[in-house]
Amino acid sequence: MAGVIATTVERIDVFGYELTYAHGDYVMSSGRVVNRLPSTVVRITTRDGAQGFGEVCPLGSTYLPAFGEGARVALREMAPAIIGADVTNLAEVHRRMNGRLQGHEYAKSALDVACWDAFGRTIGKPVAALLGGALQNELPLYVAVPLGAPERMAEFVTRERSAGIRNFQAKLGGDPVDDAERVAAILAATVPGDMVIGDANGGWRRQDAIIAAGLLSGSQRFLLEQPCPTLEECIAVRRLTALPMVLDEVIVDVATLVRAASLDAMDHINLKIGRVGGLLPARLMRDTAVALGIRLTIEDSWGGDVVTAAVAHLAAGTPPDALFAVSYMNDWTKEHIAGYEPRSRRGSGPVPDGPGLGIDVEVAGLGAPLFTVTAPD
Repeated sequence: MAGVIATTVERIDVFGYELTYAHGDYVMSSGRVVNRLPSTVVRITTRDGAQGFGEVCPLGSTYLPAFGEGARVALREMAPAIIGADVTNLAEVHRRMNGRLQGHEYAKSALDVACWDAFGRTIGKPVAALLGGALQNELPLYVAVPLGAPERMAEFVTRERSAGIRNFQAKLGGDPVDDAERVAAILAATVPGDMVIGDANGGWRRQDAIIAAGLLSGSQRFLLEQPCPTLEECIAVRRLTALPMVLDEVIVDVATLVRAASLDAMDHINLKIGRVGGLLPARLMRDTAVALGIRLTIEDSWGGDVVTAAVAHLAAGTPPDALFAVSYMNDWTKEHIAGYEPRSRRGSGPVPDGPGLGIDVEVAGLGAPLFTVTAPD
């Protein structure tokens, strides 16, 4: 190949495996239930033999405009465009992906993260350093509490508190009165210093969200997350409550983040690497939110060890006072492809300090690739 350099992509392998939720059924608003999801892992190999891994695992097919098989089809479409790209030039990688396929940011995120991983391994630096540096090496974690009966949700919280968790995201979005009972039970199972977010995942209609906000008004140590499906509806609710507001699903890029901030729509966002297209755009959104005085939860829609490592590296560069919490999703799942690393401990997550993502993927356990794209001879 003419003009090829040591850090150009010569091979892309795409693998698939299944992730099982560690606590039975993961229940959200609007009747959405998942317990097992297809995850897709990308391995990039450069000319000099450096490898990098990325992972994408959409949370079913009705959470966001994304689904597991869609990620694989989109990767099959985009992968040829990345052959010959330099993994140390992420701007060019994104230009190539966008030139081949519009949208499908969730699939692009796996290629993006794999390039960052290979980049870091090539120069012997952790991804956090490449993203601008690390400001913390231990991250506060949160855990999601599946929607259910109040006593079951409180039991879940009590169990997780015993493991060191102090931040909880309670799934809501049902009948407002029932949801208020759920929150009361969870708050009763926590103590000062614990925080609870009530997340409807956009499941309330505006009227129900307003009723719920009224019932929950005055709740201590409580934040309200994504009550309605649209930004405009969420703003209407925010204008009628003093509860701090978190936005998640509607914050899809820098433009929507800036617009929402200009409308005083929220105090806090959930930044999901997969939703925005990978670490390159996520870093820009992280730094924009920090500059705007907005707190962050940093995570992804779902995933295992590779997703968890990517989340850790992005979160590491967030000022501690701007970071609410992080999800180590490999705690939420049973299967592990990198030795269950990075591994949480007593409610906090260590940031890997090895080169690249700082984890070693056990490729043999993934089986044969679903497909492979290689450089032409």
